This record gives sequence, C-alpha cells and structure tokens, in this order.
Amino acid sequence: MRHPIAAKAPVVVKVGSSSLTGGGGGLDDSAIGAVIDMVVEAMGAGHPTVLVTSGAVAAGLPALKLSKRPADLAGLQVAAAVGQGFLMERYASGFKSRDIIAGQVLLTKDVLGSRDQYLNARAALARMLGLGIVPVVNENDTVTVDELRLGDNDRLAALASHLVAAELLLLLTDTEGLYTADPRLVEGQFLSEVGYSDAVLDGLSGSGPLGSGGVAGKVAAARMAAHSGVPTIIASARTPNLIKLALAGEPVGTWVDPRPNRLSARKLWIAFGLEATGSVVVDAGAVTALVENDRSLLPVGITAIRGTFGPESAVEVLDPDGRVVGKGLAAIESTELSGLIGKKGAREAIHRDDLVILR
Repeated sequence: MRHPIAAKAPVVVKVGSSSLTGGGGGLDDSAIGAVIDMVVEAMGAGHPTVLVTSGAVAAGLPALKLSKRPADLAGLQVAAAVGQGFLMERYASGFKSRDIIAGQVLLTKDVLGSRDQYLNARAALARMLGLGIVPVVNENDTVTVDELRLGDNDRLAALASHLVAAELLLLLTDTEGLYTADPRLVEGQFLSEVGYSDAVLDGLSGSGPLGSGGVAGKVAAARMAAHSGVPTIIASARTPNLIKLALAGEPVGTWVDPRPNRLSARKLWIAFGLEATGSVVVDAGAVTALVENDRSLLPVGITAIRGTFGPESAVEVLDPDGRVVGKGLAAIESTELSGLIGKKGAREAIHRDDLVILR
C-alpha cells in the first residue's frame, strides 16, 4: 500500500528519451530543467537521489546532422559517443547552477555480472550519495554490444535501486501510469495501485501492443525493484508537484507494491546482476519443494537441461510449463548434471543459499 517515503531514504528517478527531447529532435532544455528541479526537490527534502537518464543518442543526432536514429549498431554508438557529452554537460551545468555536483556513471551488463565490480559500483554510488553528489547513470552505449546490453534504462534504474538500497523507484513516462489496456487503442482501467505479483501485470508484460516497448520494460523494472523491497511509481513527467506527491505517499501515477521482505544483496546480484547461461526444467514436486518449502534443488526433481553451463554459473529454474520459478548458481556443471537427472541421493544441483525464488 502507498506510504510516505522514510526520511533520508535514497530514491531513484528515471527519465526516458521521449521526456527529454523536443518535437524536432535533440534535447529540450526546459524538459531537462524540469527533471533537474525534481531531483533538487527530492534532495532538498532529505533524500539522496540517483538520476538514471536516457537521451545520449538523441542528444547526438543534431550534431551529426541526422534526422532520425541510425539503424546500425556502429551508427548508434557514434551518436551515443557524441551525445553523451552534450547530455552530461546539460545536467552538470544545470545542477551546478543549483550548487549541486553531478557525477557521470556509465554501466554495462558485464560490469554488473562481476561480483567484485558489482560491489565496487555499489560502493561508488554510496560514496557519491554520501557526499551530496547526484549520480547521473546511463548505460554505456558507446562500447556496448547487443549481447552485453542491459535491455533498457528502466531495468537499469531497477538495478540502481538495488545498488543504493532505495526506498522508491520513480519511472517518468509520457502517460499518467499503467492501464489494463492501451488507452490509445481501447478504453482501459487506470491502475492506481497494484501488487508486483498481481496477474494484471502479466498481461502488460507479455506479447501484443502492451507487451512491446515501454510498458513491458516498466513492468519488468517494477518487478525487479520489488524483489529488493523497493516500491515503484510510474507517472507522467509532466505531473505538477510530482516528486512532492510521490514522497508524501499521495495518489499519483501507478504504485507497484513490492514484496514484503527485501532480498539480501548477494541474492539480488544472483537474480539481476548475472546473466543466465542455461536453464533446468523441474517437475511439479520440485516446484513445491523450492517455492513452498525453501529446499535446495536436487537432481531427482530435474527433467531436462537446456544450454551448457559450469559450476557457479547462473541458471534459470523452469517449471513444467516453461515458466521461470527462480534463478541460482549451479553446483554441478551441465554435462555431469545431465547424467544425474532423476536420480535420488545425488548431491545438490543448486543449494538453497544460492537460489532466488522469483515465482
């Protein structure tokens, strides 16, 4: 349920390209100024704030005399390389005019996939917040290839909320919040409050018009944040007094209620910092043992193995219908585990301390 955000608790604000660009492309100074004002207001209320921003590619288009985003990877990387400087300059000068220092933080999936680098990123962000610096976080699009992409900055914002132990994730968008159906196409019910595991969100994260692009990404991000106990508000960037209302627990945007218990930092890293290299399919009995009884995964409950993985690799655990039950670190490499499928008495395939239940 909605509630005021605790005093001095960190918050993460994410803004997308569509909220930062004008009708002719490029950056909209008034939109950037509004985002800066929002962050400054949150900090003034005592909340250390992380700003996760898109817009590097859009910022680079005018300088390159391009009217639309390049279609090829190299073109996108060039636009990002040029635009990242322009984007950061706007933020740095805007915050400086308000006597606040902004620091750039560029992340990639491989950084977060390394336990040491994950912890280093967490420590750096904590130190910046402690010094009153605004971390301006973006994915490092200049060097990132498809295989190393985090996917979108909504998910990056959710990961940032894990890293700084935030008490609120605010996803700024162009609509009032989430609806049960795309309001541009049909009449849908506005979702003021919803639980992270509610079935209504499944329809917004699947296939079809609502499952592509921004809505699916925001639902996925809210659910990621929910596993670390962080509530998410999805709201229009143009809502008057948005940050004040959000921090006060007033009914603004869509509130996504998190799980009641925050996962440990290590399990958060397993769940969202690591890329799965394979998966195991388990039977119904194993699902019950894992979800309801907090057991380790034993080979006797495994029915199939997909992909090739070594010990300590991240693997997804799938139910008989192919739905994700959890994610964990394999204790046995895939070739050896294949010979143990269905056998009783074999050692654990995934220990419960290395397993995160995501059902």
